Amino acid sequence: MADHDQLVATMTGGLAPEPPPFAGSDRLHPDGRPRGAFRDELRRVPVARNVATVLGALATPVLVVWAAVTLSHPVAWVAAVPLMAIAQNRLFILHHEAAHRALFPDRRVNDAVGITLIGWLTFGTGSHGYRLGHVHHHRDEFGPQEPDFLLYSLYPITAASMRRKLVRDATGVSAFRIVRPRFQRLGDVRHRRLTYRFLLGQALIAAAFALAGHPWLYLLLWVLPWAFLYQPLNRLRAIAEHGGMTRSDDRRRTSHHVRQSLLARLLMVPCNVGYHLAHHADMTVPMWNLPRLHAVLVEDGYVGDLEWPSYRALWRAQRSQPAGSGASTAA
Repeated sequence: MADHDQLVATMTGGLAPEPPPFAGSDRLHPDGRPRGAFRDELRRVPVARNVATVLGALATPVLVVWAAVTLSHPVAWVAAVPLMAIAQNRLFILHHEAAHRALFPDRRVNDAVGITLIGWLTFGTGSHGYRLGHVHHHRDEFGPQEPDFLLYSLYPITAASMRRKLVRDATGVSAFRIVRPRFQRLGDVRHRRLTYRFLLGQALIAAAFALAGHPWLYLLLWVLPWAFLYQPLNRLRAIAEHGGMTRSDDRRRTSHHVRQSLLARLLMVPCNVGYHLAHHADMTVPMWNLPRLHAVLVEDGYVGDLEWPSYRALWRAQRSQPAGSGASTAA
């Protein structure tokens, strides 16, 4: 534990604020969690809306492929690649919602749709591995079992370091580093089983392209968007959530909140995932109820003046470290 405390002290906290005291309110506990009837109301899952959201998210990749094939124009093919990456990002957000068992109140339906089906579509194994790691992220952000400690650490960094990270993402290096472990440690039975599940999921997706008469589009409009565009998109979203923050019992020091714009919601933070401080205040609140929780966090004084005005402003702050000024210049 002492070693991890040293890592936290030297690698995190570069943008962590000192929040004003908050004693709680009629609607909120002192730590920002909603109280009583307000909490119960927030935790109700809007089933009909989620059904429509899931159907729309599943239909979007099909529509992107259909439009590209139908128009068969260079502009359509070029536009289809980023549109597919945006669609894949939306699917991952729904997978994240299911990992919190907030997509559907029936656990079997929640897991079949959000964990297995959408988990396969997001280049996963269709199993509960992401959920098991993600619960550690919520229980103790930046703690010893934080799965993404290095992703969020060392900010602010230099502009050159940020550029190197995004270049690795945009050139497929990060995607390769994600996929490569699937084919290592195959002597381990459990790991080998997960690799088979991963391959099965991708085989089913490739088969769908083949049955539609366009097998080559599996690479062009499924693998390529995920490997080269989704990766930088995912990094930018992730560091906007926690980059530069630190380990603390106060969620205001572990999670950013950024003012939400229509463009950001369309391109990067769909399904209200951008209300990330509210999400960490109570991870059981379904996505469509997060704006209401955030509004109360603001009204009752929990957020204070800690809201970033835009994602660009936050990213600018995260790459403001002068060159040669310490460990945060690492690639």
